[in-house]
Amino acid sequence: MSYRDAPQPVCEAASGPIHLVIRPKEKDLGEFTVRRVLPAPEQRMVGPFVFFDHMGPAEFPPGQGIQVRPHPHIGIATITYLFEGEIVHRDSLGFHLPIYPGAVNLMTAGRGIVHSERAGSDLDQVSRLHGIQSWMALPEGQEEIEPAFVHTPAAELPEVTRDGATIRIIIGEAFGEVSPVQAYSRTLYLDCRLPAGSTFTLPDGYAEIAFYVASGQVITEGVDVPEGTMIVPGAGMNVRLQAAEDSRVMVVGGERLGRRRMWWNFVSTSAARIEQAKRDWRSGAFGAVPGDDQFIPLPE
Repeated sequence: MSYRDAPQPVCEAASGPIHLVIRPKEKDLGEFTVRRVLPAPEQRMVGPFVFFDHMGPAEFPPGQGIQVRPHPHIGIATITYLFEGEIVHRDSLGFHLPIYPGAVNLMTAGRGIVHSERAGSDLDQVSRLHGIQSWMALPEGQEEIEPAFVHTPAAELPEVTRDGATIRIIIGEAFGEVSPVQAYSRTLYLDCRLPAGSTFTLPDGYAEIAFYVASGQVITEGVDVPEGTMIVPGAGMNVRLQAAEDSRVMVVGGERLGRRRMWWNFVSTSAARIEQAKRDWRSGAFGAVPGDDQFIPLPE
């Protein structure tokens, strides 16, 4: 997905424990719908998370599916996390493998990488796709590290149960468990499944934290929070959620990394570095993706 592919979310200031309400706008990409949550006009980042897209849910007839041609990134690590479906990842390092629900693809762009995202083995049948794609800015001293790719199967991510809620720790540490997925700065990323009536209190001790209702509806501080809404609590606030119905909530957070510049798929502390990335993509200096010879041209 691209920074330029969706309209700007709508932000509403709130009071008390809730600092900001972010409501993404949907964009139909032809194959499926995407909801852009971050960056938002009043909240460019939450911890290291500089980009947060809710993909789908979408249903495809046989022969159709996601087809994102090869495109470049710099200065970030990307996370693909699916609730339903399958995506085949290919990149310029030579990695080629599918991702399934609950697993994690961590792709570190660093100084530069190219990848594509295509429909998987379910292309010949009716298929569904639903998930989250997010980008994490790399700390300033690590923006130009070597690119890398690591796949973590779902079975390797720790899970805990609290007050009826099941919490999977995608990145970071929570409730005495630590995810094996690498974090380049202090980061928290949770997948929380809340049966109706269950409760969940956001972990504390993070400079920035937010939660996003991927499905269902929760209540916090007397406020109904429907599907497709991100809540950013006030600094230092202890926020408790109650599920009004079976719900799925994603929690993101971590340390503040400072301002980042974004243009298309390029993220950096330096405007000059982004201009260099533009030149490199035009000239072919990024390299190719083996087995996928298409590409997305640089936007005008």
